[in-house]
Amino acid sequence: MGPSIRPRQHIDRKDLYTNLEARIQYLHSFIDFSSNDIEALISGAKYIKQLIPAIVNIVYHKLLQYDITARALETRSTSFEGLVDENLNDNSPQILHRKKFLRGYLAKLCSDPSTLEFWEYLDKVGMMHTGRGREHPLHVEYVHIGACLAFIQDTLTEALLSHPRLRMDKKIALVKAIGKVIWVQNDLFAKYYVRDGQEYADEMETQEIEAEGFLHGKKMLDDIEEGVASSPSSCPFSGMSAASKADACNGCEKGEKENGCSTASPTEPSTTSLPIRSHE
Repeated sequence: MGPSIRPRQHIDRKDLYTNLEARIQYLHSFIDFSSNDIEALISGAKYIKQLIPAIVNIVYHKLLQYDITARALETRSTSFEGLVDENLNDNSPQILHRKKFLRGYLAKLCSDPSTLEFWEYLDKVGMMHTGRGREHPLHVEYVHIGACLAFIQDTLTEALLSHPRLRMDKKIALVKAIGKVIWVQNDLFAKYYVRDGQEYADEMETQEIEAEGFLHGKKMLDDIEEGVASSPSSCPFSGMSAASKADACNGCEKGEKENGCSTASPTEPSTTSLPIRSHE
């Protein structure tokens, strides 16, 4: 007998553009986003959050290296052709303000992705960079969005793979999971830039204008402190003591715990409105 053939799934094209939940379910299925990925993100959240302040410094240092991306931080648009303030730097008030939101956003990426609300917020982040849904519009062209997401993923991947005590299987699981979330976020940016599905524009969901960091009137981002100082171009582990690194670990081999290292306690499963697959 030949190999068994799986029944071909039907994907409604219109739903992909008019129903966010249907789009998320399709993406989850295609990239094999499963309960294993959710477990990896939740169990690794403590570790990632300890790295966030350093990663944010690295990302904003990168954005300030180019006039076109620095321009968006000053003028709220990458298409503005004027000069950029030469005094704009990592410690300028508007940069420190933007860093606060990136810290909260990165923490959100490693929260519970089993709820539709998680993906609704990522969708709103995509929409808000195209001049919609904000009292003070922000316009960032897609080429810079894609480059920044790639840089964030690369920085996170290096940090995760450089962890001094995290088991390799834990590293792999976390790198895969966060990579999938970032690629879904990339899609949720792209949907507001490309013209695919424009024939359904009248039926697409609309977003109300809200303060940054809110969804349907609910605050979505936790306040993340600055934490450990780090050189803006260095590895996120720079400046961390051995004890801090060990404290961040939640995947040590049995019998190897030291310097305060402890395995994180299991997280209670949350109620989900999305049909997340169990890994087969």
